[in-house]
Amino acid sequence: MKDYRRKRILVTGGAGFLGSHLCQELLNEGHEVICVDNFYTGARDNILFQMENPHFEVIRHDITVPLYAEADEIYNLACPASPIHYQFDPVQTTKTSVHGAINMLGLAKRLKAKIFQASTSEVYGDPATHPQREDYWGNVNPVGIRSCYDEGKRCAETLFFDYDRQYKLSIKVARIFNTYGPQMHPNDGRVISNFIVQALTNEPITIFGDGSQTRSFCFVEDLIKGILLFMKSPNDFTGPVNLGNPQEFTILELAKLVLHLTGSHSKLVLKPLPSDDPTQRCPDISLAKNKLGWEPKVPLEEGLRKTIMYFDLLLSGKLNR
Repeated sequence: MKDYRRKRILVTGGAGFLGSHLCQELLNEGHEVICVDNFYTGARDNILFQMENPHFEVIRHDITVPLYAEADEIYNLACPASPIHYQFDPVQTTKTSVHGAINMLGLAKRLKAKIFQASTSEVYGDPATHPQREDYWGNVNPVGIRSCYDEGKRCAETLFFDYDRQYKLSIKVARIFNTYGPQMHPNDGRVISNFIVQALTNEPITIFGDGSQTRSFCFVEDLIKGILLFMKSPNDFTGPVNLGNPQEFTILELAKLVLHLTGSHSKLVLKPLPSDDPTQRCPDISLAKNKLGWEPKVPLEEGLRKTIMYFDLLLSGKLNR
């Protein structure tokens, strides 16, 4: 007999870093999960364990093309999120954010389904206020090398709120700050994966700029809890809401901590700062605390140890998925 408390939930980008963790938690809650991914940056290895579950289904699909499926809820996570990947084909990145949002919103409208948008701290650009609150409109270069992602996500937010205003669609928009943890892609170009892989292979650790720029890092388990709490919150709380860790570190501090935890002999090498790279990035999570009762719990050192263990097993070929 079907459990009528079980929902059928569609997750785009479900084979990616965040998506695979989200799919697993939704399965843990007893739901049916449809993972939609074109496997551009997602990996089948990330979802091998889930594929043993009879309530898990995989559809290879690019969301820039309309999708016809049945679901009670939709989580839209599909989009390359690291600079190396989203700058490789910037036109496709913009299409994924904009056309993809239109297609998923159209599906949600037809199904009368609640829909979640994985937006990003990149909508704030190189922020002129610190830390960043949701009412800050951002400082974004519309014609730079990061614009395909930054402006694509900003346009997606516009579409979500217009669908809410025009069609009364039930939406949730979260601005996700730097997240890390197991199942990150080893070559995604993000600072934590870069540093860990370089340290474990005793290659030079490349720091762009002088290392004084700051970031805040949220462990993936904390982030997924925040996303699920947000989706379960009252429908009149649409966001946007910041989800991230407000504890701030310089890139140099991060590099030294990774060296310490890995016991690596890698040298630190400074390289020129890429164009439009933000000097500060830190969320104000007062809204998430107030509305969701959520804040990150995992300290950076603890999260890094778990992430280093994952990459150590991955690079040595001993990872048991």
